[in-house]
Amino acid sequence: MTANDVVRLVDIREVPLDVAEVVAALEDHAAGGLTLFVGTVRDHDGPAPAAGEGPAPDKPVTSLDYSAHPTALARLREVCERIAQEYDVHGVAAVHRVGHLELGDVAVVVATTASHRGEAFTASKALIDTLKSEVPIWKHQRFADGDEEWVGLP
Repeated sequence: MTANDVVRLVDIREVPLDVAEVVAALEDHAAGGLTLFVGTVRDHDGPAPAAGEGPAPDKPVTSLDYSAHPTALARLREVCERIAQEYDVHGVAAVHRVGHLELGDVAVVVATTASHRGEAFTASKALIDTLKSEVPIWKHQRFADGDEEWVGLP
């Protein structure tokens, strides 16, 4: 099986994400497990610490916006293909939301299938961690006190 056969769904969208779509894209009778990660907008976050300082206390978040570089979709596909090559998986899917999101909205859904749960868990963790570190998607947070912060900028 090639990485193209294994990578089943990759997208960046301005519309709400559907977890059921991701699960359906990975349906495979050879897979004994599907591991799914759903990232949602939480009601708090700490602003990035200043140089040399420890983490700041959490602040209430009211909403956020995600923006993506024009190359983000291609980079996301590259990450998914790399996971497909590096792990013994049957399927890989990753969908990220852009635009304005409210508390509780789904921001990202990633999933992998494998013959055994251990490989699915390991591959899904690698997928979300690599997506967060390598795909140029940035978060603009709005806090209840009126402060704003960009997260993930280069």
